[in-house]
Amino acid sequence: MFLKHRANGDLIEVIDTALLFDPFKANISGRMHAGEEMQDVARFAKADLLFPSGEALPRCWVDGNYRAA
Repeated sequence: MFLKHRANGDLIEVIDTALLFDPFKANISGRMHAGEEMQDVARFAKADLLFPSGEALPRCWVDGNYRAA
C-alpha cells in the first residue's frame, strides 16, 4: 500500500499495514519512493500521511477514541 507524505508529496510504501490500521499507534514503518535507489525502511508519523488522492486517513486509523465523539 502506498501513501503520500504531506510535507513533500513523496510516496511512502507501507511495510506493516497492521500498524497503519491500529489507532493506538502513532507511527508506521515504511519506505520512501523517491529517487532511483531503494530507500531504507524508516518510521513515519501517521499525522504526516495522506492517501495519494490527497484525502486524509480515516479517523478510526489515527484516533483510538473515535467512537467517543
